[in-house]
Amino acid sequence: MSRTYRTVAGPATADFVVQGSEFIGHVRPVESVEATEAFIDAVGEEYADATHNVPAYRVRTGDESERESQFLREYSSDDGEPSGSAGKPALNVMAQREIENCAVVVTRYYGGTNLGVGGLVRAYSRAVKAAIDAAGVVEERPHESVSITVEYDDSGTVRGILESEGYEFEADYQATVSFVVRVPLEEADAFRDRLRSATSGRVDLE
Repeated sequence: MSRTYRTVAGPATADFVVQGSEFIGHVRPVESVEATEAFIDAVGEEYADATHNVPAYRVRTGDESERESQFLREYSSDDGEPSGSAGKPALNVMAQREIENCAVVVTRYYGGTNLGVGGLVRAYSRAVKAAIDAAGVVEERPHESVSITVEYDDSGTVRGILESEGYEFEADYQATVSFVVRVPLEEADAFRDRLRSATSGRVDLE
């Protein structure tokens, strides 16, 4: 049985000012290091005029089908702030709340007053806490992505199964019909078997 884990419910931001410096905490759930890095890059581009954009994340990597064999990848950067004053405190907030598959970036616009290492630690921690509080924390089950391709005649059958299960999916109607579905890991094998049975094997699964 795949274990559940804690993550944020969705993207969120929170901002406040400390002695003239504006801090903006950005948080979002992520499912891969690639998605995490894309999010960090996007924030960096959107707030390219900021003094600092401090990233941190905790993401499970490894074989999705064997969650117990995965390891938790943790990363943070001070992005020019004094060593240990920004990235590590941001990461520590996620660790203390036992949140995984989560990325944060704290944007700072310098306000002219040096806050000192202690002040920076408090401000960056506060920014992450505030963003996480704004997002909300949920228990999540590990999922995998299943790609389904069928002929048009079988597409209604497949779509009916997806909707009856309540899975999130995207559909693309071309010469054939493709679905990309998020399925809880422990249900994935039975789900594939059900699709094969319902379409008499006329389904292409990845």
